[in-house]
Amino acid sequence: MTVLVWAANLLGWPLIHLSVSSVALRLPARYFAQDGWITAPRRWEREGRFYRDWLGIRGWKSWLPDGAPWIGGFAKKTIRSRDTSHLNQFLLETRRAELAHWCMLLCTPLFFLWNPPWARVVMLAYALTANLPCILAQRYNRIALYRVVRTRRRPLDCL
Repeated sequence: MTVLVWAANLLGWPLIHLSVSSVALRLPARYFAQDGWITAPRRWEREGRFYRDWLGIRGWKSWLPDGAPWIGGFAKKTIRSRDTSHLNQFLLETRRAELAHWCMLLCTPLFFLWNPPWARVVMLAYALTANLPCILAQRYNRIALYRVVRTRRRPLDCL
């Protein structure tokens, strides 16, 4: 592989991550206010038990970086407040982050244009390793937050 190909591979991914994140951050919140087809909970997730029991997500999700604050976005590492408006904002930002990571993953075929077959496999492995854990964490966090928001609304509805 030439120096140009190496440079495209090494600089391409950070450029994609920053570009997609920046675009997602600048999109209006209304685009992420409700679940869409991609972000909607699925039956196979079993209210988060799939992530908790089968993937052991609680043991590794804290190791994932939260890149949003690096570019002025909403920090999703920990819940900073139990206030309903904060929890709703957190839900919205999990959708934004999940969709951004799906978009980053979808950029993988760009690297197929200039790489030999073995390097394409490496690029795909990187894309999956860098994005799927983040997607899974966003989905798990959102499902857990849905439970919190649902239980908080019940007593308020009774007033």
